[in-house]
Amino acid sequence: MADEVEGFSAAEKQNSSANSAPDDVKETNLEQKAISSDAEVKFRPGVAPIKTQYLKKTPKRAASTAASLDESNASEAKEIKSTNKEENDDNESGEPPSKRKKKRGMNKNRPRAAKLDFSQQLCTSTVKGNECWYGDKCRYLHDIAKYMADYKPADIGESCVNFEKFGKCIYGVTCRYGKKHISDNFTNIVNTELYEESEPLRTKNVFSKDLMISMRKKTYEFSKADIYLKHLAKVKAEGKPNSELGSLSRLGAKPEGAVTDEDVIKLRPQEKKKINFADKLYLAPLTTVGNLPFRRICKQYGADVTCSEMAMCTKLLQGGMSEWALLKRHSSEDIFGAQLCGSFPDTMTKCAELLQNEVPIDFVDINIGCPIDLVFRQGAGSALMGRFGKFEQIVRGMNYVLDIPLTVKMRTGISDKKTAWNAHKLISNLKIWDVSLVTLHGRSREQRYTRLADWDYINECAKAAAPMPLFGNGDILSYEDAILRREQTGVSGLMVARGALIKPWIFTEIKENRHWDISSNERFDMLKDFVNFGLEHWGSDSMGVENTRKFLLEWLSFQCRYIPVGVLERLPQQINERPPPYYGRNDLETLLSSADCADWVKISEMLLGPVPANFCFIPKHKTNSYSTETEG
Repeated sequence: MADEVEGFSAAEKQNSSANSAPDDVKETNLEQKAISSDAEVKFRPGVAPIKTQYLKKTPKRAASTAASLDESNASEAKEIKSTNKEENDDNESGEPPSKRKKKRGMNKNRPRAAKLDFSQQLCTSTVKGNECWYGDKCRYLHDIAKYMADYKPADIGESCVNFEKFGKCIYGVTCRYGKKHISDNFTNIVNTELYEESEPLRTKNVFSKDLMISMRKKTYEFSKADIYLKHLAKVKAEGKPNSELGSLSRLGAKPEGAVTDEDVIKLRPQEKKKINFADKLYLAPLTTVGNLPFRRICKQYGADVTCSEMAMCTKLLQGGMSEWALLKRHSSEDIFGAQLCGSFPDTMTKCAELLQNEVPIDFVDINIGCPIDLVFRQGAGSALMGRFGKFEQIVRGMNYVLDIPLTVKMRTGISDKKTAWNAHKLISNLKIWDVSLVTLHGRSREQRYTRLADWDYINECAKAAAPMPLFGNGDILSYEDAILRREQTGVSGLMVARGALIKPWIFTEIKENRHWDISSNERFDMLKDFVNFGLEHWGSDSMGVENTRKFLLEWLSFQCRYIPVGVLERLPQQINERPPPYYGRNDLETLLSSADCADWVKISEMLLGPVPANFCFIPKHKTNSYSTETEG
């Protein structure tokens, strides 16, 4: 989902700080950590059952804190309603919304990293060995020797993953792992033979500057979209229903330049490219954490279908580099789609044609499930579930310009009241509008991630969707959950979101029908892979290293929720159960299970070296750590 990936309720996150792991990460002697009888936990609903020998002695303050958290958890519905009232400036208490502290939701005012001094940063043209276009007006440094002597931070490691894998590191002298590819006279060493052989392994969907410039100057031609939008304007002017849009044909169009069969004969739905989605495991599009390195990790563990993070169509049409970066695709992603979010037929149709022409993707997904307030107020995301006419115009327009499958990601509805849910009505129409796949998250926009997903309603929608495939999504954390949902509902496949963040190997478990008691060393090796993938994707210079660290920490804020199989009293782990304070089977497992973000920073330092001076990390979601600020 490019739904905003939210944290867990406060009652689920009362974890105690784990012990720090020593440098050698030696085995913990559990016998030395004797647990007194008063440390035994009386398991309540929502608390994961941990074997007695692994339980930590609960501090006195934890009991009172747990009670207050349970009270908070019991009033989640009231909190949701008060949140909605804040949105409408209808606060009954009269207290300004900004002063009302909420234990859930996003940390919206997180500190940003201080901007670097340009005069101490090497010009990118100089790094590439080119002449700087700006000459004396350039505010960056051009003296490589001075940069190496005075400003370059210390190297983190001996070998550069980019140089070893591709034969060339494009970050040259700025690489923090550059000892093997930086010569004594500060030139970048290139293994030409390996660089040419590694072409198929590189990231795809790297877009040219010319394309970005044409978008910013609005010179890109949208020939197919313009035809549809003219027809849409005519239908609206004549007061005809949206169903008239389906009769649009290219036969009367007069294309410029060479005329192809596609210009004369419109592809019928059955002639479009097809994807067999049946029984596939679909990694949900996840905002922030569903980045390319994370998707590569999930592909290693068996995910079948991947999708980009949610991209806003208006920013793509404006040529925003950060938005276009979301569409990058790795060679291992064999079934890959791009997820778009927007509120109007013109921008969404043009964006679909743009992706069709410029981006090698297998399908386009429309996000009408995003619950973020900013997106909702713009009439996009889950707001489209209440804008039936506008949504139909968007779907028909995008289908008109695409010859690849169009899919839709949605929630059950907008309101918290089940009687107001309308997903089943929309799904019945999506069949008529030739949508290839619907993925349904079993919660409404107002529910966000509170309560369990409603799989009975998903089953009802799956019946309404047939024969169009529908994937169910919500609360899948084990292969047993997957089997249960497939057997008891009519879904064609499963989408996994938070379950993949907590344990990416869930795809292996589902395919092999087993619980994987993965060791702490295997989990740490997985983090090493993520870091290497991050250095490939974001770069091995200082900025790339810190970007990799940031996204690693965001992922650890979810992964710490995993409870090892050998520690649990009963299987499987439930996604709505929080663990009481416990020890792992060794110090590394204890560290990986910590919900204290200071420990996450320690893990990042084990992989990426010391954090910069005055480093501060606050997780994106408030309830993902009980200690929210860490400085180093």
